[in-house]
Amino acid sequence: MLPLLCVLAFLILAPTPAIAAPCPDWPNERAGLEVAALQRQIDAWDDSYHRLGRSLVADELYDQFRTQLSQWRSCFDLPPPADPLRSTGGKVPHPVAHTGLDKLKDTAAVRAWLQNRQGIWAQPKVDGVAVTLIYREGRLHQAISRGDGVQGHDWTATARKIGAIPQRLRRPSDLLVQGELYWRLNDHVQARSGSLNARATVAGLMARKELTSEEASGIGLFTWDWPEGPATLPEREAALAALGFADTRDYSQPVQVLADAERWRDHWYRTPLPFASDGIVLRQSHRPPADRWQAKAPFWSVAWKYPYAQALAQVRKVHFKIGRTGRITPLLELEPVMLDDRQIRRVSVSSLKRWEAMDIRPGDRVAISLAGLTIPRLDGVVLRGVERADITVPVAADYHPLSCWQPTPGCESQFLARLNWLSGKHGLALPHVGPGTWEKLLAAGRLDGLLDWMTLDAAELANMTGFGERSSTRLLASLHSARQRPFDQWLKGLGLPPTGEARLDGPWQVLAERTTEQWQAEAGIGPGRAAQLSAFFRDPQVLALSEVLRTAGVEGF
Repeated sequence: MLPLLCVLAFLILAPTPAIAAPCPDWPNERAGLEVAALQRQIDAWDDSYHRLGRSLVADELYDQFRTQLSQWRSCFDLPPPADPLRSTGGKVPHPVAHTGLDKLKDTAAVRAWLQNRQGIWAQPKVDGVAVTLIYREGRLHQAISRGDGVQGHDWTATARKIGAIPQRLRRPSDLLVQGELYWRLNDHVQARSGSLNARATVAGLMARKELTSEEASGIGLFTWDWPEGPATLPEREAALAALGFADTRDYSQPVQVLADAERWRDHWYRTPLPFASDGIVLRQSHRPPADRWQAKAPFWSVAWKYPYAQALAQVRKVHFKIGRTGRITPLLELEPVMLDDRQIRRVSVSSLKRWEAMDIRPGDRVAISLAGLTIPRLDGVVLRGVERADITVPVAADYHPLSCWQPTPGCESQFLARLNWLSGKHGLALPHVGPGTWEKLLAAGRLDGLLDWMTLDAAELANMTGFGERSSTRLLASLHSARQRPFDQWLKGLGLPPTGEARLDGPWQVLAERTTEQWQAEAGIGPGRAAQLSAFFRDPQVLALSEVLRTAGVEGF
């Protein structure tokens, strides 16, 4: 049996979402099913992590799931979940208990905690696994996993292989230190890369009976406390460095006011470090004697977590956006979540094929991150809801570059996309005309075809909701200017397939009479594109639009 892993992070309260999640509107029966399903999943993750040393879910997603489970239990007055460390306590007692850390959720909480406190220091909250190291006469005597904070497992044999752990001190001292074993990373920027499951990597290695030299060399040590050491934190760090422990003084910075804590939190979040970190720790330099420490969150230190690099979001609805060319893009409407101080309400699934593979439904929980630090990105489905809602899914074969020239049922999305393209920079470039314009006109029942707006007048606009006198005047002037746009702009606005270097001199009739072979003979046009162009000029709907433009006196038609 592999030793049970004992990790400080699991005693830390999971981060509270920046947006308080409302209680689900579930009947009691469904609430019980949802809570039970999530509890079973968390239990499975716990078992794999603690018993086998394998992490099946990203650390920060696990933390968010535990927060969600606690919130649901509170919403429906259900008993608290079982302690995830209930089976991790080993048989080796800690001479000094491992304390946990409470978490401060925002700047207001940090300001309140700092008030009337003196001698505060900030450190990165290293994302690893906690360990106690005991030395006798300067030699490593024992290494104990955190366990339940009172008892842990004997990690001595493994610790003797890890070069970052001093095997012999520079002085023959008896001492006990507490620290974090972390996975070494080169120039790791937390804001850009997240934790990369670094904690789970170390946990998995420490669960093994044997470590290769390469694996052992990848583990670092950050000593964050000497319970029975000198009175102040600077004295303790200086003495530990003199004994041969890695010098952590550069990672300990004084904090007098909130701005100091904010500055160092942002600095370590965005600055290259040799380890993953999930926040900062604020600790008082002075603390009570070690014999008074308990395996619970103390009053003299707290954690302030970083924004999530990957957030857990619950799907509210699934929409299918159909673009101008018939491409179907599923969009997920989410319960609002925060990512790097940005509120995320929706995310694209990118393609119908990907959605079909994931089969995402309302109630599912998905993981999202930011691509390029700005664009929400769907990383995957993490947990499915108990109930699988029915969804009306568009049939891909029904949508293509020549479908939906009218807003018939199921065609509204592609029809609006055609109008936006027609009036946008790729088409007629009409000023004061945007998606909102077309949505209002469509809602008013004024658009039954792609060019119906060409006969719009001031009297009609005056009776429509959403158009004031000044905006109506500007809109009519812009729409009427479309008649003077060049022939090639109209072709592109109507959705003419790309033509490479082909001549588009016109008029319309000349282009419409070209055969597929004649299109293919033009420079830059292959067989596929030639077939598309030929189909465009022969499509009955396109021919009807060309007749409308001819009647309206547009040049080239």
